[in-house]
Amino acid sequence: MALTKAQKTKQIDSVKEKIAKQKSVIFVDFAKVPSKDMFSLRKTLKEGGCNLKVAKKTLVRIAFGQSGVTFWNKMKAVIPGQLALVFGIEDEIAPARIANDFAKKQENLKILGGIFENRFIEKAKVLELASIPPRNILLGRLVGSIYSPVSSFVRVLNKISEKNN
Repeated sequence: MALTKAQKTKQIDSVKEKIAKQKSVIFVDFAKVPSKDMFSLRKTLKEGGCNLKVAKKTLVRIAFGQSGVTFWNKMKAVIPGQLALVFGIEDEIAPARIANDFAKKQENLKILGGIFENRFIEKAKVLELASIPPRNILLGRLVGSIYSPVSSFVRVLNKISEKNN
């Protein structure tokens, strides 16, 4: 169904608004993904502080152009079919991780590429980002590695004090 000029303008403005807020964007092809699965993906993304936007490629190109993103030619080479944009609003890595987890369950969802740190990245780089653990797990590992020498030192001191008694 054809969109009216007002609807197109509204979609462009919506995409531009999300581009302004985003920390990262993942491009996915959602052809043949059942709508109930797409609703499930949207819910999971929303819980992770992300948004999913389905839009026509031409409108996305115009929105990116108006937002100052200049590498559409690189992007359009990897975008063959229907396009959905997964915006990372709160966390840069979450969209890649959530989309990758969903793509493992639903083989019809294909990760095409993305934008990270204001650069276009290929699918392989997106999958690398998806393998990075969440922030709270990384912070836990950091605290554990900082705390480990201290706890080892305390155990050694305890053993010495037990020997002397």
